[in-house]
Amino acid sequence: MNGARANRTPVKPLLALAAVVLAAHALLLRVSPASVQPPDPLHARPLATRTIAITAAPVALPAVFHPAPAPRRESSVRPAAAVRPRQQLADTHVPEQQATTAPAPADLPPAPAAEVVAAALPQPAAPQPTAFVIAAPMRLQYKVEAQLRGQSWQAASELVWRHDGDSYEAKLEVSAPLLPTRTQRSTGRITAEGLAPLRFSDKGRSEEAAHFERDKGKVSFSSNRPDAPLLAGAQDRLSVLLQLGAMIAGEPQKFPPATTISIPTAGTREAEPWLFTVEGDEELTLPGGKLTALKLTRSPRKEFDLKVELWLAPGMDYAPVRLRLTQPNGDSVDQQWASTDRG
Repeated sequence: MNGARANRTPVKPLLALAAVVLAAHALLLRVSPASVQPPDPLHARPLATRTIAITAAPVALPAVFHPAPAPRRESSVRPAAAVRPRQQLADTHVPEQQATTAPAPADLPPAPAAEVVAAALPQPAAPQPTAFVIAAPMRLQYKVEAQLRGQSWQAASELVWRHDGDSYEAKLEVSAPLLPTRTQRSTGRITAEGLAPLRFSDKGRSEEAAHFERDKGKVSFSSNRPDAPLLAGAQDRLSVLLQLGAMIAGEPQKFPPATTISIPTAGTREAEPWLFTVEGDEELTLPGGKLTALKLTRSPRKEFDLKVELWLAPGMDYAPVRLRLTQPNGDSVDQQWASTDRG
């Protein structure tokens, strides 16, 4: 069709530019970017974090872990500070080094048993995390690079993470010149098992949402798709990035290379288990500087699944500093940390 049009009339520059921009936007809407900067990450002041210790009997696991035989990897995370719970979700200073016990919301009913991942051979016993470290509020800036049919495009994104010790909000916005902003938002509670989402929304030209109806034990979707069972430890496509960081920050020695982590994850149309494999530490050079990050990979399980590569920085309390999403046809979106604002 392009050849026929060329024979009739030359393509106007503005129409060609519009077609390219729309093609890049289509990629950004098909995948879910997510990942942040002090000017010098090696000398950034410690983030205030919150350690949630479980003192009661063991609870149902929020995820299923399958560690492979590997040498124990020593923790590279510094001793965690704690965040004092606040009454309002506001941009106020977070005091450091003040410990608190984990909230135990009475209004959240017991969740169903954790999903069991089928395997051809028996799996070794799963490690049971006893603490989650919730990162202090922060605002993370990213540079986004997209590859679409061999062409490179650039955008910017911002991840805003805030909480008051009981409730949390995470918001990711991706923007590019001349294009509508795409926004993902996750809100919920902080519990002894980490994050417990209540609502997840994804908005581009229109908005769709998933609702975690804990009193009914289901996840419902605004798109009128069938409900999904609400499994223990279920996350949404944004909160799962922060839940993984909190989980590994609590007990990094339990997640050596080759460990598999399974977390039920909901989008706005369906919920399914996301399986992440711990790859190991890597040295990264990002727009925000050089740092060491732990890489995890979600490999495709079905024909049209995305490949998800996630890097969490121990020196930044396991914040997501890079996220690369790759489609089966090779198109990709790579989100790289550029800067961090505290509080």
